[in-house]
Amino acid sequence: MKVIIKCLMLIVLFSTINLKGQEKEKFTPKIKWNLTTQIWFRYSDLNEGSLINGETTNSYLDVSLRRLRIPISSQVTPKLFLYSIFGGNNYNFQDRSFPIEILDLYAEYSFSKKLEVGFGKSGWQGLSRYNVRSSKSLMGLDSPLFVLTTVNKNDHIGRSLGIWAKGQISKIDYRISFSRPTLVTSVPNGKVDFANNRPRIRTSSYVKYQFLNHESNKSAYLPGTYVKGKKVFNIGAGFQYQEKSMSNGDALLTNTNLYDMKHWAVDSFLNLPISNGDAFTGYLGYFDYDFGKDYIRNIGANNPTTGGGTDFNGAGVAFPMIGTGTTLYLQLGYAFKETKVLNYPIVIQPNIAVQSSNWDALNEQMTVYDFTLNFLLNGTHNNKLSLGYQHRPVFDATTMQQKNYKGMAVLQYQVSLH
Repeated sequence: MKVIIKCLMLIVLFSTINLKGQEKEKFTPKIKWNLTTQIWFRYSDLNEGSLINGETTNSYLDVSLRRLRIPISSQVTPKLFLYSIFGGNNYNFQDRSFPIEILDLYAEYSFSKKLEVGFGKSGWQGLSRYNVRSSKSLMGLDSPLFVLTTVNKNDHIGRSLGIWAKGQISKIDYRISFSRPTLVTSVPNGKVDFANNRPRIRTSSYVKYQFLNHESNKSAYLPGTYVKGKKVFNIGAGFQYQEKSMSNGDALLTNTNLYDMKHWAVDSFLNLPISNGDAFTGYLGYFDYDFGKDYIRNIGANNPTTGGGTDFNGAGVAFPMIGTGTTLYLQLGYAFKETKVLNYPIVIQPNIAVQSSNWDALNEQMTVYDFTLNFLLNGTHNNKLSLGYQHRPVFDATTMQQKNYKGMAVLQYQVSLH
C-alpha cells in the first residue's frame, strides 16, 4: 500500500504541472482508476502423484483470488500519458500474504495518432493479439496462457522493462517493442531452458488490419469480447525474437549449446453484433514457436498443489502448455440478447476454446478444451459470473504419449469498482 500511495502522489504531482500550451487549451488533467478482482471456487481432478503439503491428493476443492487489478492512469498533458497497474495473481490457501505488486508503470508521449512512444514496465509487446490481453474482458474463464511465451521465466507476469512505438495509420494498427528481459539465475540441466547469461534485447511486433470499427490502442491489453458493443474484424501477424535466450546447460561454459528464441504468429478476431440483439465473437490463431531443441513447459494456472506428480504433466492441474512446435487456437462464443433472470437483466454468453499443439518433445498431439458459460449482469464485464470447465490431456512420462484426460471446474465471480 505504501508503494501505491507513493505512486498516487507522483501522479498527482505530475498532474499539477501547468504548461503554457495547456493554459491556452485549458487542459485539466484527471486521474482514472478502478479495481477488478476475480474470485474462484474450484474443484480440481489432480494429476497422479500430486502432493499438498507432503500428502498425496487425488482431487481438491478450494477458494482463491485468481487476479486483482488496480489500474491508475492520468492524461497529464494533451501529449503525455502516465499509466500504472497494481495487483497480483493466484492468492490461495498456500499463501499467508498477498503482495500488491507493480505490474505496469510507464510514460507515453503522443506525437500524433500515427506515432506514440513510451518506456517503462509494461505489457507492450508483439507476436499476437493475446500476448498480454485484458483480463477484465475475457470471453473464456481464463486467458490462453500459452501465448505468454516467457511468463515468469525472464519477465514478470508477461511484463518487461523496455521501450516501444505504436500507432494507427488508416486501417493499420501497429506496435513494435524492445524490452530487456529479467535475469535468469537457474542453470538448465541437460534440457533446453532459459539461459543464465546476460539478457539480450527481446524484439517483438504485431500489426493488424482493421476492416470494420477501429479498436482503441490506448492500452496494450486488448479485449477478449465486446459482446454487442462493437463491430470488429481484424487480421494480424507478429513475431518475437531474442538472441541466445535458451541453453541446455550453463550458458557461461563453452560446451553449452545456445539457442535463439524465434516465434511468429498470424491471427484473426471477429466481434459481430446481430440485428436480433445477439452477438458473436470468434478468434483463430496459428503460432509457430522455436525455443530450441525439444523445449517444453508444463503450466497449471493457480495450481493448488505443492509438488509431486508422477506423469509427465507434473503436479496438480498442469499440462504441456508451451513448447517448441506449432499451435492452432480457436475460440468461439455467442451472446444472447439481454434477458431477465430473477428480475435482473443478464446477458448469457456460452463459449468454447480449443488449443491444439504439436510440440516436438511429445509423441502425440496435445489438445486441451475449455468450456465457459458467462452471465454478464447488466450486460457488462463489471459484474460477471462464469462457470467453466477445462478438459486437459495427461501424458505418460516414459512414452510421452497421452494416457487420459482430467478436468477442472471453476465458478468465478468478477466485479469491477470505479
